[in-house]
Amino acid sequence: MFSSLTPNRRLALAGIALAAISFIASPVGAQTGWPNKPVRIVVPFAPGGTTDILARAVAPELAKAFGQPFVVDNRAGAGGNVGADLVAKSPADGYTLLMGTVGTHGINKSLYAKMPFDPQKDFAPITLVAGVPNVMVMNTEKAAKLGINSVADFVKYAKANPGKLSMASSGNGTSIHLAGELFKSKNGIFMTHIPYRGSGPALLDMIGGNVDVMFDNLPSAMPQIKGGKLKAFAVTSAERSAAMPELPTVEEAGKLKGFEASSWFGLLAPAGTPPEIVSRIQQEVAKALATPAIKEKMLSQGAIPSGNTPQQFSQLIDSEITKWAQVVKASGAKVD
Repeated sequence: MFSSLTPNRRLALAGIALAAISFIASPVGAQTGWPNKPVRIVVPFAPGGTTDILARAVAPELAKAFGQPFVVDNRAGAGGNVGADLVAKSPADGYTLLMGTVGTHGINKSLYAKMPFDPQKDFAPITLVAGVPNVMVMNTEKAAKLGINSVADFVKYAKANPGKLSMASSGNGTSIHLAGELFKSKNGIFMTHIPYRGSGPALLDMIGGNVDVMFDNLPSAMPQIKGGKLKAFAVTSAERSAAMPELPTVEEAGKLKGFEASSWFGLLAPAGTPPEIVSRIQQEVAKALATPAIKEKMLSQGAIPSGNTPQQFSQLIDSEITKWAQVVKASGAKVD
């Protein structure tokens, strides 16, 4: 059939075939032109917390790699659900990403009576950016005034003064909230939970002495600990943190066997985002996190960089939903 066509027609068809082959073989950027405008990374908490810190660490690296701005957009509220829902309902074109957390994609499904999105079905996982321990902290002056120098001192005071202590968090459903709830449950103590729209504003009130204790992510709390404004008692991870090895774990300090409530942060896109775009972002994030400068900076702040594959991140999310469902049940925490 092809041989019966005119020479000009054969040349035209050959050109179309070559163009099709070239299109299939070319990278996604050549196929779609992505990105040909700025990309937004939604942070579902207020500025100043670890979610925000990590997003702002990754954004300029992606901008260099792709030649377009990657702009951080803080959309706080409902324990991260407001920002996450915005991304879930955005076009699946690679121009709106989420810096998701253990709260938005591990805890909230069990904690909230109604969820505006499905953390598994409505997102395309890209990569885990980092995992971090939480750290139990108090205002330094207040801790000294109350004679609290350790986890044991804190529990003793809380039991002797039920209801007098307040516990700050970056929002309902965050690991900061659940670490505190688990601590309360394991020790049989009561503290009033005060949720904020992110670690930043919660830390400001901690430093001002307006709230008593917080189980903050280590990267956002560390500058205030080193500056002497916050006193750290223990980390909530299963093992001590290499960034502050002098701090015991809550399990060690409080004799609470199996206590573990750490955080993680990762990039996600709306479900249906082309896998080629997802793959390219993952590869560039992994490359950036492996550079000595970024890796050392994160480790010094208490964050453990990852950059794993979309499949590995998806599996982590599935396992974390199962894990935190048990923690939520044990703590008795619920948000209507």
